[in-house]
Amino acid sequence: MGKSRKPKPEDTNPPGRPESRRARLAAQQAAAAKARKRNRIITLVAVGVVVIMAAIGATLQIRSQPTAAPTQASTAGADMVVRDNSHRLSQAPDGKVTFVEFLDFECEACGAAFPLIEELRATFGDRVTFVARYFPLEGHFNAQRAARAVEAAAQQGQFEAMYKKMYETQTQWSEQQVPKDDLFRQYAQELGLDMARWDADYASDATWARIKADIDDGTALGVTGTPTFFLNGQRLEPKSANDITTAIEQALGQ
Repeated sequence: MGKSRKPKPEDTNPPGRPESRRARLAAQQAAAAKARKRNRIITLVAVGVVVIMAAIGATLQIRSQPTAAPTQASTAGADMVVRDNSHRLSQAPDGKVTFVEFLDFECEACGAAFPLIEELRATFGDRVTFVARYFPLEGHFNAQRAARAVEAAAQQGQFEAMYKKMYETQTQWSEQQVPKDDLFRQYAQELGLDMARWDADYASDATWARIKADIDDGTALGVTGTPTFFLNGQRLEPKSANDITTAIEQALGQ
């Protein structure tokens, strides 16, 4: 008597049987579903790249639109571009070159510009003074609250830490028509601030007066949107990130 032979895999479901057809159909459906999922991921990644590039492009192109006599406004109000109490992210010892940004923490274009500003700071180090000035736009529901939160932190020497916090978390709170006071207070706690003092400063008239002073200077200088940049008292109208780098390099070389 011959030995029994284990059936080969194909012997268990010969072609033409219902089990075999169902198995093939299930495999085809699984492969199709996997392909659809892969295509969705590729599409989402592509859309994400386009959105990021569009935001960065908007940052520069919006600011490149001409405004009424920008050079004259910059010259006439050069002392308004930087005040003694303006917040400096870095300080050049020789004070030769000063770069100023009027910003809104809820502004998407400002959020897109934030990595560029950080790159410029890393590139030029202590050769350039970088200044940040408040210009919260009325159309942004939490912009003034964000500015208050940052200024209250600044009263405890933590301007830069809260400034970065706002941009790093911008997508979590911006473009929402509900107050984000509690979230901003949480940020202050995470920075280890004296919360009794922060609460008082956040709500104080003096804090708003400090922010309003920046807004008034910006308005007098012709600022109508954010971000708006000034270099050594002159308004910049860059069409690309390279335009800003080139302008700073030229100022350093003069």
